[in-house]
Amino acid sequence: MRAAHTDRERTVDVLKAAYAEGRLSADEYSQRFDLAHGAQTYGQLAQLVADLPSGPLVVPLAAPLAAAVPPAFLPPPVRPTPNNGMAIGSLVLGLLCVPTAGATGIPAVVTGHIARSQIRRTKESGDGMATFGLVLGYLSVAGWALLFLLGMFALAVHS
Repeated sequence: MRAAHTDRERTVDVLKAAYAEGRLSADEYSQRFDLAHGAQTYGQLAQLVADLPSGPLVVPLAAPLAAAVPPAFLPPPVRPTPNNGMAIGSLVLGLLCVPTAGATGIPAVVTGHIARSQIRRTKESGDGMATFGLVLGYLSVAGWALLFLLGMFALAVHS
C-alpha cells in the first residue's frame, strides 16, 4: 500500500523519539530520516522503524485516527481526581434535612465549609456537592429560625 505524507511524518516522529531516547545515533537518525522522506510504501516505512519500540501501524483508511497513532505519541491517560469525603458527607446531610425535618442542617453546613476548605487546599473534586450540601443546610437552618421567630411572635401576640 502506498504511504501518504502523514505516514512519513508519523515515521519521522517515531525516529525523532528514538533519537531523543538514545536508541539511534545522529548518523542513523539522519540516514533513516532521508529514507523516510523518500519512502513510497508502508513496507518501506515499517522497515525503517522495525527495530524500534513503536512504529507506524499499517491500517486501512477507514480505521479510526487513534489506531493509526503509535502509543508512544498518545497523551497519557488522565485520572479523575477523587471526590472529597466531607463534600459527600455534606451533600448526604443536606439531603437528609428533608426527611429528618432539618435536624441535619447544622452538620451539613459545618461539613460543607470544611469540605470547601479542603478542596481549595488539596484540589480534589466535589465542590458542587459541598455547595449543594451548604445550600440545603442553610435553607434548613433558615427554616428553623423562621419557625422559631414565628412561634415567638405568636406567643407575644397571644399574651
